[in-house]
Amino acid sequence: MSDPRSLPSVVLVTGTGTGVGKTVVTAALAALVRGRGPGSAATVVKPTQTGLLPGEPGDVDDVRRLVGDDLETHEFVRLRDPLSPEAAARREGVALPPVASHVRRVTELAAQTDVTLVEGAGGLLVRLDGRGGTLADLGAALRYKGLSCGVVLVASAGLGVLSTAALTAEALAARDLPLIGVVIGSWPAEPGLAETENLHDLPRVTGAPLWGRIPEGAGALSTADFTAAVPGWFDIT
Repeated sequence: MSDPRSLPSVVLVTGTGTGVGKTVVTAALAALVRGRGPGSAATVVKPTQTGLLPGEPGDVDDVRRLVGDDLETHEFVRLRDPLSPEAAARREGVALPPVASHVRRVTELAAQTDVTLVEGAGGLLVRLDGRGGTLADLGAALRYKGLSCGVVLVASAGLGVLSTAALTAEALAARDLPLIGVVIGSWPAEPGLAETENLHDLPRVTGAPLWGRIPEGAGALSTADFTAAVPGWFDIT
């Protein structure tokens, strides 16, 4: 699957860490799906949003702002503290729904659209519930149910990313979850030596194609400018 427009039914978007650009990459992938032509539809899901109060704009709101207000989005759980879902829920004194409940809802949504994009929280093995369930567990359960499911890894651009990217790839391989592509979430206007070398090394250490680079600051673009620019950020052959 070398073309990022040819996506499975469910795409899990994870990162090499927090703040690496997962939300902007999720928006870009949604724009690519919609750009296939009339009738092509994407749905974006955020199982757990942390660090926000009710009524404050979250990641799914940012995705709609970039791609279009008519994009279908769903946020399942919101917690106020900017922590992992497990820690934020513990501080708030609430019980998180098990990953199995997210699996059911994503399965229902996937039956109604072309591609469902599920943006995780932080990295692949961040706990999404009190039982230790992770985004990887969500993906494994979806595949067990017979859904086509793959993972896109959003990587930081600079020094230190290769080890985390390789560990993520190993964790996915151990769970038989395909890593279908890597995207650099924020590419600097003036890349240094580490950034330019990572373009060669990220595919080598992950075993997955480098699909593209999102320019830093892309999240501040207007809807029209963002959707027009998206194809140029990806290697679409």
